[in-house]
Amino acid sequence: MITQKDKNKLLKNNKNQKHVFVAGGSRLGKNPIYEKEVYRLGKEIGKQNYQLSFGLSSRGIMGAVAKGVQESWSDKSRKPIIGVTTDAYLKRYDTEKELEEVSEIVVAHTLEERKKELLKSEFIIFAPGGAGTLDELAFDCVAMQDGLIPIKPFVMFNVENFFHHILEYLKEIHLKGFADFFPFIVVDNAFEASVAFDMIGIKCGKKLSNNKMQEMIEGIVYDLPYVIEKRMENPDTSTAEILKQMDKELKNKNRNVVRNLCKDIETAYLNKEINRMYGRLEKSARDIADVSHKLMRLKKRYKVAENY
Repeated sequence: MITQKDKNKLLKNNKNQKHVFVAGGSRLGKNPIYEKEVYRLGKEIGKQNYQLSFGLSSRGIMGAVAKGVQESWSDKSRKPIIGVTTDAYLKRYDTEKELEEVSEIVVAHTLEERKKELLKSEFIIFAPGGAGTLDELAFDCVAMQDGLIPIKPFVMFNVENFFHHILEYLKEIHLKGFADFFPFIVVDNAFEASVAFDMIGIKCGKKLSNNKMQEMIEGIVYDLPYVIEKRMENPDTSTAEILKQMDKELKNKNRNVVRNLCKDIETAYLNKEINRMYGRLEKSARDIADVSHKLMRLKKRYKVAENY
């Protein structure tokens, strides 16, 4: 067992290293694609030299993310993970094996204080998860909307359209006037996430005002599908090179060059949304089938009840 003295050596917060907070489930879920993609997500985080801030769980989705980060982390002089937890939760991870996987542990007094500590990250990724992930998403949205934290990118790791219903719900409450609009950066797999990370690092790397940050995030949302397409067409071309070429073409005095680029960006964005919509239709069809099955079961119970 690790001693309290050993734990105390870890209770510090590194302010120089850039890090990202990932919120995800303590379970893996029934579909193996979740574990597969979040492991790849972790590898992309490690490759880009982001330390992972998370709730100190080695299980489920979060464990898979942490494993990916560890395996791709190149800086052998330090470990890539910061655990942010409370005293109560720290007691659950009291073995040396679990604690040796992290470089630092930040212990908060309350769960709310823990959330605020995690929100110090450069950006936040929401991966598939349960009630705890939803709680984190709601807390972070409220904190940003109410100005308790500066505006920063929220990346929705939308594997298998996992966040479809939540994204639709958040859009609906915005349209009905109950919430601000949050331009979530939605990605469907680890490759798309890696391109989004590149764009966030390039466009949001400097300290920006809330208005400028909002503008940058909205720009990433719109341009991301086009950049993803270009990366897939030319794997050896970096995201930075593509963005540089886009900027060059937008400044071109030839209006046809500018018009063609704008058309290509718009087309890529629409294609991505159309493909997502087809995925949502398939998901809705499955939902309708589930509702129909439940309705038939209820009708059978109703008939039985009538015969009592």
